[in-house]
Amino acid sequence: MKKIIWKIWENIRSNPKKFIFRVAVVLFVFWMLFDDYGIIKRIRMEAEYRTLVDRQKVEQGKMIVNESRIRYALEPDSIEKASREKYNFRKPGEALFIIREK
Repeated sequence: MKKIIWKIWENIRSNPKKFIFRVAVVLFVFWMLFDDYGIIKRIRMEAEYRTLVDRQKVEQGKMIVNESRIRYALEPDSIEKASREKYNFRKPGEALFIIREK
């Protein structure tokens, strides 16, 4: 182990500029990958952006459905239909049949 360390030390002493250049390159690559604006952070932000865009499309679809339901609810016939289907209301003298699927 000492021989390996000694060889590395001799290499550094014989070529200090080369060693400094290599260290600078390693630090630059590390900085580009893991900085606040680095590549890894950028990839995570892009993935989050895509999920948010998909979620926005889903929510806009829900809004359109709700708006159409609100417009439909303002019609008088729709109120009667909803009360008959959902709450099993009936008019006087009318027979009510409830059919449930198994």
